[in-house]
Amino acid sequence: MLKILVVDDEKLLVKGIKFNLENDGYTVDVAYDGEDALRIIRENNFDLILLDLMLPKIDGLEVCRRVREFTNVPVIMLTAKSEDTDKLIGFEYGADDYITKPFNIIELKARIRAILRRAGQSENKDTGHIVTRGNLEIDTVARSVSVGGNTAVLTVKEFDLLELFMKNPGRVYSRENLLNLVWGYEYPGDIRTVDVHIRHLREKVELNPAQPEYVLTKWGVGYYFKQ
Repeated sequence: MLKILVVDDEKLLVKGIKFNLENDGYTVDVAYDGEDALRIIRENNFDLILLDLMLPKIDGLEVCRRVREFTNVPVIMLTAKSEDTDKLIGFEYGADDYITKPFNIIELKARIRAILRRAGQSENKDTGHIVTRGNLEIDTVARSVSVGGNTAVLTVKEFDLLELFMKNPGRVYSRENLLNLVWGYEYPGDIRTVDVHIRHLREKVELNPAQPEYVLTKWGVGYYFKQ
């Protein structure tokens, strides 16, 4: 049974989300402020976190940033803000997806299923295998990444990007291609989201992110993995 943490100070909203997700078979824990959320996350293993942006004590962005220091658990940000800049800030701090209040519970469930599927948490997992390129190695079953023998902690989207690149070296993907393949064709976000994730990915897998060896740019076209 998959375990989800809902973090929001709107108790009526939390109650509704918890009720609907438990009806779908998830185990749901809740927190109403950022401080409590961090404590709970450190003490438990979750398959996904729904995290409100505006929280008492510690805001959602800071919670997300701290969470990314010790786990790659998928994070969906919940917020009343809808501007693209706010979404980009969320991605900068390590969020995997973003849904704006008020939202339809059916849409929220669909986002959750999509994220869990990409994170390899669905019941029907692929057998997967090890992919190695240079000093990079990914395990598509464990969804783990090794850089020169050292573990790198990637978000769901960062891993999806790296897996796509490593399985298709030399193939150039435009930002639009990557949004469709990694985020899904229905994703309404800004193409700058791709640039943010590529930058974070390089910071985690490249020896010198400013002069990348693996994840390269084809200027005016897109990104690709070296052959």
